[in-house]
Amino acid sequence: MTVQPHSSPALAPEATAEAAAVGTHSSPELAPRLPGFRGSFAWGLVRALRPRQWVKNVLVLAAPLAAGEIFNADVMRPTAVAFVLFCLAASAVYLVNDSIDVEEDRRHPRKRFRPIAAGVVPRWLAVAMAAVLFTVALVAAVLLTRPELAFVLASYVVIQLAYCVFLKNQPVIDLAVVASGFLLRGIAGGVAAGLLLSQWFLLVAAFGSLFMVAGKRYSELVLVGDAAATRKTLKEYSASYLRFVWSLSAGVAVTAYSLWAFEMGETQEHVPWSTISIAPFVMAILRYAVDVDKGAAGAPEEIVLRDRVLLFLGVLWVVTMALGVFDV
Repeated sequence: MTVQPHSSPALAPEATAEAAAVGTHSSPELAPRLPGFRGSFAWGLVRALRPRQWVKNVLVLAAPLAAGEIFNADVMRPTAVAFVLFCLAASAVYLVNDSIDVEEDRRHPRKRFRPIAAGVVPRWLAVAMAAVLFTVALVAAVLLTRPELAFVLASYVVIQLAYCVFLKNQPVIDLAVVASGFLLRGIAGGVAAGLLLSQWFLLVAAFGSLFMVAGKRYSELVLVGDAAATRKTLKEYSASYLRFVWSLSAGVAVTAYSLWAFEMGETQEHVPWSTISIAPFVMAILRYAVDVDKGAAGAPEEIVLRDRVLLFLGVLWVVTMALGVFDV
């Protein structure tokens, strides 16, 4: 009688699957630290605040500029304060977001070098810094400007924190939430200065923001490709859908701005600069769309600063818009 060797064929596949699962969910390795001072703890703290993102907060100047009150001292002072406080609040949100997204960021080709994901800044310290920045921003808004600004900042913080925790995984909702961050920046400038916000201004700000956010997601989808799992909602979007969103939002933004500019042009006694400003505005939108279509708009603030033609068109638009507002 031949004795068969003892084996457990039913257990082998399970063991293999378990080992594969462990390997799949294991924590990714930390990115190597940058050389010299760039990899230091002190510089890591600065980078964790994402100061390059503060350029977005220039949007708080939009409402005072559109109202022609930008050079009024009583308007400029609270607007400048609103800019600083939004920088604090936005940095606090980034600290919380990066603390929550540590594992996902470590699987991303670029985000893995962020200070918290790279282990340069401890997560507990980032959360503590965020709490301090939130508190300072809200208290300073009440003491230095108007309580309404504190309400806008609190709304921004609550919405963004909800985004960090669970809304970022909800398709479409995540686009609206990120766009609301840009919109609230525009509203903050008017609220801080006590200015009445135009309905046209709100429409342009809202859909212009959605245009930028949809373009950002499209660029991420094009560039990240197979690594789209680092952002769950990217798996829910197709390139054609995101192209539809940024095309639609760009169309609404251009239409609303044109109607707004024509309305202002009717009250101007000299050169209709507001009407003329439609041309650089539309050209800037189209130029930005070129960057979006190439998948190069993953970081809007970087595109605006690096694309010299886009920067020129933006400056030209601001100048013509300002000439129209002040009826020069």
